[in-house]
Amino acid sequence: MMTLRKFLQTGLLAIGASLATGTMAQTASPPPAKVVFQVSDGDAAKWNLALNNAKNVQQELGASKVQIEIVAYGPGIGMLKDDATTANRVSEAVQSGVQVVACENTMTALKLTKADMNKSIGYVPAGVVELMKRQSEGWAYIRP
Repeated sequence: MMTLRKFLQTGLLAIGASLATGTMAQTASPPPAKVVFQVSDGDAAKWNLALNNAKNVQQELGASKVQIEIVAYGPGIGMLKDDATTANRVSEAVQSGVQVVACENTMTALKLTKADMNKSIGYVPAGVVELMKRQSEGWAYIRP
């Protein structure tokens, strides 16, 4: 019959050997999921769909377990203006951890300045290039 002392010594030796050989299970959390949404339509319904999709992803996976970016360019950029019908929802999404970015190429073409835009958003030089970059980094791509 094994004594408690012998049992503990045997267990500690096994743990030490496992640590030395790196065979113990790793408990590191998995990297966050990543998704990028494209919005290039000037339709408020499309924007609301994209915002709903982003919120649903956060609810399903947990906001801390997913990185979400919404990239707007072309006609879709109008919904990022400070006075857009979607301005409050865009601000709420940003506050919840969604990164919303506007294409500066589109802004230049439409003669929009950062002063015209929702104060909570970010900017990228080229929306299409941002989408390409994110996809090459392994982000899931969604176009609502």
